[in-house]
Amino acid sequence: MRAKWLVLAAALLVAVMAASAGTAVAAQYQWKIGHIRPTGTEIDRDVNWLVEKIKEESGGRIVIDIFPASQLGDYTVVQERVSMGAIEMQLACLGTTVSKALNLPAAPYLATNYEQAEKLFSPGGVVYEIVGEILAAKENIHLISGWPVYFGGIGLLKQAPSPGDPNVPKNIKIRVPPIKSFELTAEALGYIATPIPWAETFTAMQTGIVDGVIGGGAEGYYANFRDLLKEYHAVNDHFEMWFWYMNKDLWNKLSKEDQDLLTKLGRELEAKRWKEAPDAERANEQRLASVGINILHFSQEELDAMVEKAKEIVWPGIRGDIGEEYFDRVMKVLQ
Repeated sequence: MRAKWLVLAAALLVAVMAASAGTAVAAQYQWKIGHIRPTGTEIDRDVNWLVEKIKEESGGRIVIDIFPASQLGDYTVVQERVSMGAIEMQLACLGTTVSKALNLPAAPYLATNYEQAEKLFSPGGVVYEIVGEILAAKENIHLISGWPVYFGGIGLLKQAPSPGDPNVPKNIKIRVPPIKSFELTAEALGYIATPIPWAETFTAMQTGIVDGVIGGGAEGYYANFRDLLKEYHAVNDHFEMWFWYMNKDLWNKLSKEDQDLLTKLGRELEAKRWKEAPDAERANEQRLASVGINILHFSQEELDAMVEKAKEIVWPGIRGDIGEEYFDRVMKVLQ
């Protein structure tokens, strides 16, 4: 009988130890990640893929809860909270409230095709490296990887005269983000720039304050403005790049193995997205067309004229805001 109880006690001890070990592994890291699009969108699917891979390859030690559709707050607010350590990570566009130099990725016509964009915006590229330096030095944030989104365009409620000629005044007011580069770009392309936050853009177009929008692309315009827009002009004014980052203090506390794991999976996610992004952009343009929005593409000659106008007017105008050192590093690579 005594032997029987000893066996039962030993079995119970093993079970308790196994359960305790399992609990410890599962609870080692429990983080939050935010992004700005609804559930089921391209970015949401990719963030879910990333989180599942991290959980799987960490043996369940790293568990990350996803908060889509800005549930944790506007991306600029979440960026600040990541900086303070109140939220662990985010995958989104960059807020420039703290560091104006982070306007650099949105500068117009740094790249005009995906091959050029990948060289500039992926790890090892000059724009990516500068963004990482700024986030680390000024915002206590560690950059892990990027997520290429699309080339931007202009959405309009009416036809524009000579839309392919930036030297023809369009006499159309369009919403621009409250960022100097977009304001100057709109003016360089012949439009009247009106700074309006993204959240107020639908109402501004609906009430006639503006008759168009710049600062996004086909994907964002379909999600938000497809009931209003009449035309979409694929002017490729900027390359939209989002970034996956986390609190730097938390990053520094991780083991090298965990840092390497996050970096590896972030790079895998980015590489996958570089392959998918061009097709996704075309698909979103087709979605706009499917609801009756006229899609305008431009000849290489017309696009070249837009690029030259941006170089002449916009680049000198934003060099000081971004910082001459950073801006000139990019120009050196482009030249």
